[in-house]
Amino acid sequence: MKYETVIGLEIHAQLLTKTKLFCRCSTRFGLRPNSQTCPVCLGLPGSLPVINREAVRMAIKLALALKTRINLKSIFSRKNYFYPDLPKGYQITQYNLPVADGGELPIESDGKTKVIHLERLHLEEDAGKSLHDGFPDSALKTYLDFNRSGIPLIEIVTRPEMSTPSEAVEFVQNLRTLLQYLEICDGNMEEGSLRCDANLSVKLEGANQPGVKTEVKNINSFRFLARALDYEASRQIELLEKGEKIIKETRGWDTASGRTIPQRSKEEAHDYHYFPEPDLPPLIISDDWIKEIEAKLPELPHDKIARFIKEYELAPDEAGILVSSRSLADYYEALAHDSGTPRQAANWVKREVLQYLKENNLEISDFPLQPAALAELIKLVEAQEITMTIAKEQVFPAMLETGQPAREIIEEKGLKPIAEDDTLLMLINRVLEENPQPVQQYLNGKTQVLGFLLGQVMKASQGKASPEKTRSLLTEALQRLTKK
Repeated sequence: MKYETVIGLEIHAQLLTKTKLFCRCSTRFGLRPNSQTCPVCLGLPGSLPVINREAVRMAIKLALALKTRINLKSIFSRKNYFYPDLPKGYQITQYNLPVADGGELPIESDGKTKVIHLERLHLEEDAGKSLHDGFPDSALKTYLDFNRSGIPLIEIVTRPEMSTPSEAVEFVQNLRTLLQYLEICDGNMEEGSLRCDANLSVKLEGANQPGVKTEVKNINSFRFLARALDYEASRQIELLEKGEKIIKETRGWDTASGRTIPQRSKEEAHDYHYFPEPDLPPLIISDDWIKEIEAKLPELPHDKIARFIKEYELAPDEAGILVSSRSLADYYEALAHDSGTPRQAANWVKREVLQYLKENNLEISDFPLQPAALAELIKLVEAQEITMTIAKEQVFPAMLETGQPAREIIEEKGLKPIAEDDTLLMLINRVLEENPQPVQQYLNGKTQVLGFLLGQVMKASQGKASPEKTRSLLTEALQRLTKK
């Protein structure tokens, strides 16, 4: 039997406000436990919450970017449940009337654009954090850090329209990129500023009736999201094949075992006893404020990709790589402009720049070369004042290490290309003399050895020879030998 997987996501993004959602406590990460708390975020008697206007502004930015319907009036509610890290015994969130409904975000699936629709966007406060490790008596006690209590979150709930783990991963990746473009969330999954819960079910192929879904929590990376969904789909299919029932439950992803493990039975909305937050008035948003925010929206990733494809004649996958972060896109555009060659600028960023960043675990903002400096190197290659080999293998590394301009390094190291045909012919003849067997193979019709011989000449020239000129002169030299 064949089965279909149905996936929906609930994503919590921490907003980049300086203070919490309902109080003035700091949102800085990594501070001493319980040092950023007050009566409001701890829910002490007599304290009253006050909405953070900046958090609302950020929510509106995201709602506009995702093409949602923004509700001019929304309501905060109390979500009642009892965990040790929830000091109030309830969470202030939005339920019946959120800040926005609907919306969409496109992804690429099997080479085609697939639009994933959203159910809602709503604001809510974060809970605290339970600490199970790192203390002498961790085996006996759980410690609590309430610094996260009251941190502003926006929750993005999708419809169950994804059918593979790869689609789910791409959706979260695209959403993270969008959040970063809007400068409302840093998207750091390891620090918990972007968290993903996945609802997954399986059903017989073509069946109208949905399967029983489980919710998978504790997913803090794209790799683990893919692995968790793969495992959970396989687990459910295996149970169905055995004639067993799927239990509606919440499961956690265990990275050590590579399995999802049961946590608790799946709650329904009525289990939380939602009711309107009595200490907060309705949230009123004006049309004028929405228009003001919309006018200041940056160019969004999807639009930038389309423009890069048209303006710089890039392939869709190339444009996608270059637009993967706003700062990377800005760097590429500056490099394309300064060098005058968008094609070569794209190649350098995709390969050399990104490789350097990956090897050194850096962001593009930390890259030591400004676009103008790298553009100079590209222009020297285009003007044939230096070979690409010398540029990549010698000049570029030296620029990264010393910060010197490309032309200065070329002069100091004597890296100008071999211009004289006589000098190049001398190297070619030497290579032909030293490699009689490949030469004979070429003469016998095995012309693919030309690549080997060309490589030997380039090596002998220390990369200073023009590949195009070398190939031409080498071919002529071999043809002369053929006629003998």
